[in-house]
Amino acid sequence: MKRLMVAIVLATGLAGAGQYLSAAQPAAQSPEPFKLGTFAQAGGTFAGLVLGDTTVVHLAEANAAIEREPGAAKIAMPRDLKDLIARYEQGGLKDRLHAIARAARAASGASYVRDRQAVTVLPPVMPDTILNAAVNYTEHANEMAGAGAAAAAPPPPPDSMPGLWQRKPGDTRHNPYLFIKPRAAVIADGEAIRLPPGREKIDWECELNAVVGRTASHVPVERAADYIFGYTLQNDVSDRGGRGDGRHGSDWLIGKGHDTFAPVGPFIVPREFVKDPQKLAIKFTLSGKLMQDSNTDRMTHTVFEMVSFASHILTLKPGDLVSTGSPAGVGTARATPIYMKAGDLSVCSIEGIGTLTNPVAGPAPTSTSAR
Repeated sequence: MKRLMVAIVLATGLAGAGQYLSAAQPAAQSPEPFKLGTFAQAGGTFAGLVLGDTTVVHLAEANAAIEREPGAAKIAMPRDLKDLIARYEQGGLKDRLHAIARAARAASGASYVRDRQAVTVLPPVMPDTILNAAVNYTEHANEMAGAGAAAAAPPPPPDSMPGLWQRKPGDTRHNPYLFIKPRAAVIADGEAIRLPPGREKIDWECELNAVVGRTASHVPVERAADYIFGYTLQNDVSDRGGRGDGRHGSDWLIGKGHDTFAPVGPFIVPREFVKDPQKLAIKFTLSGKLMQDSNTDRMTHTVFEMVSFASHILTLKPGDLVSTGSPAGVGTARATPIYMKAGDLSVCSIEGIGTLTNPVAGPAPTSTSAR
């Protein structure tokens, strides 16, 4: 009888899939990992579940199809990805998302399933806070020191940072270093990185981002994984042109904060699908030429250490991003520096997380408004 029911499901499309995945069925993980994103279509936006990087499932519509089946539990779908992240482990939402993934596979022609090319990909989440790591790969620190950049890592300090970072005996690493990346700089996969007027030394940094899943304050390193919802990508676009006035230190706003300097996405991978965030290949190409080729196992401080450190400075909220730094291979550190120019194509890829692609364009048209 059970085999007969499965056969009916596969043959009858949407209705059968909904019946197969009623709330009465025990929860099970999808046979294939899913990702999560935010999309626009026909003038509206929606939270979506992504299968195979090519298929987008409208969560609210898919949930409504399941709830039409007899005995299905009523579960409110999140209003956006930030709400989804905050509620993922509550009220059966996680199990329902797995059910939606199974339904979409069983009924690929259902009305709630879209082709990725038919929708517009938006930033997966708009964080309240973005914290980026400075020089968190030794190889990047070395190349920046060789280039004489102001951001080069200093020698390891002899002391801990009271209340922020406790240096363990024998730990010779420098202390973690974070800076704020402006939220206003966030753009989506496919959107153009705009070269600011008069700024010609625009560089790339392909980075793994931890997406915060729970309110986090003073979290110990050994518990930091519990506060991570998942992972996404960021290109930490950087202006290497400096201030020009000789003032001491790095100007992080000029260096990192221009409009469009934070491409993020395209999607978020829930942590349950990432076996080890410290063993992921990371690559960056510029117009087809390989520029960065590394692995997250080369980080100075791990994902969990960076999240813990960040939480000792400010309270992290669901949807916030902690970017874990760039490996070697940036343009400014080369014997003959290479910078992005209009017409280039920026492609950041991280194994198991995805590929973030952005064209590079000239300055956006300026606008003025009378007062």
